Amino acid sequence: MPMARSENKYADFEGLRERAVALRREGLSRRQIRDRLHVDNNDILNRLLEGEPPPEWTKRPNAKDDVRERARELRLQGWTYDQIQVELGCSKSSISLWVRDLPKPERRKRTREEASAIAKRGWEATLRLREEERQRTKQAATQEVAQMTDRELFLVGVGLYWAEGAKSKPYRRQERVTFVNSDPDMITLFLAWLRLLRVEPARLKFAVHIHETADVAGAERFWTDHVGIERTALLKTTLKKHNPSTNRKNTDETYYGCLRVDVREGADLYRRIEGWWSGMVVEAKRRTA
Repeated sequence: MPMARSENKYADFEGLRERAVALRREGLSRRQIRDRLHVDNNDILNRLLEGEPPPEWTKRPNAKDDVRERARELRLQGWTYDQIQVELGCSKSSISLWVRDLPKPERRKRTREEASAIAKRGWEATLRLREEERQRTKQAATQEVAQMTDRELFLVGVGLYWAEGAKSKPYRRQERVTFVNSDPDMITLFLAWLRLLRVEPARLKFAVHIHETADVAGAERFWTDHVGIERTALLKTTLKKHNPSTNRKNTDETYYGCLRVDVREGADLYRRIEGWWSGMVVEAKRRTA
């Protein structure tokens, strides 16, 4: 019985097609026509609309359409693949696909200066594309982290301190909590970790370590603004002697040296950090056993 009803439904195929075509020319989408005519079979719907182009509003815009057209224009003007790649920032494989039906431009011998300029622009375009890809990957990874739980921050902080913080040695017992770093983001995470551990702000002391040839005052301003304290609250800045034989890279205006963060009366906290780290190592060994 269901089959008979289905056959009766499409018995007047030509009449149904006329209605489908009329609706298509009125600007309706496939889904709208399907719902209007109660056509549930895609094969039937394809036959009903055969030869009828979709309305413009249903066409999905392609971000590369404009780039493709521009590439064809440039090719017709005699531009090479290298020149088009530099101009539009797209790959040669895409260019080849877009313009392969066009006549090849007449080849001429380039001067050394022209070849060098093209190579330079091509490399700059490559670097630009790499940086865009790098930023896309970084943004996607940032979104994967989302919001950290207190436990996640706790464990990250323990690992961060054990990697970058001061540690007591068997030959020199100094159970103190001291963290030194040049990365402002590392300092931010460390301070957030200390807040999670309920370390009172009054127990924190800060000091700048920087090369004597740098902008010391500017570095002090930067770090006090970053952690939200007055400059008068800084301990005495430690100046590193300049070694002329060392080829330093950190000499631009973004160099602010390092910030040292000390936790006063931190022996008990240090022992707990040491214990937390030991517990993490035990768990890691259990997982790899």
